[in-house]
Amino acid sequence: MEVSLFDLQTGQKAIIKRLKEGEMFRKKLASLNIRVGKTIRKITAQPLRGPVVIEIDNTEATIGMNMAKKIVTEPLGAE
Repeated sequence: MEVSLFDLQTGQKAIIKRLKEGEMFRKKLASLNIRVGKTIRKITAQPLRGPVVIEIDNTEATIGMNMAKKIVTEPLGAE
């Protein structure tokens, strides 16, 4: 079952399956090492439309809520 990064549970790992935006969006995410096929873990999401913090390749990255909604993932299970 695919869900957006935004909708992942806190602490859950997932594989990035696809990105719902164009080339500029992909380049912005690539600069943060966020690419299709990568395994990520959602660390936290801030309330009231705040950013989402993820772990990717042992590094934390923070992305906006709207960007997180455009990253489609396949959950691997909760930790």
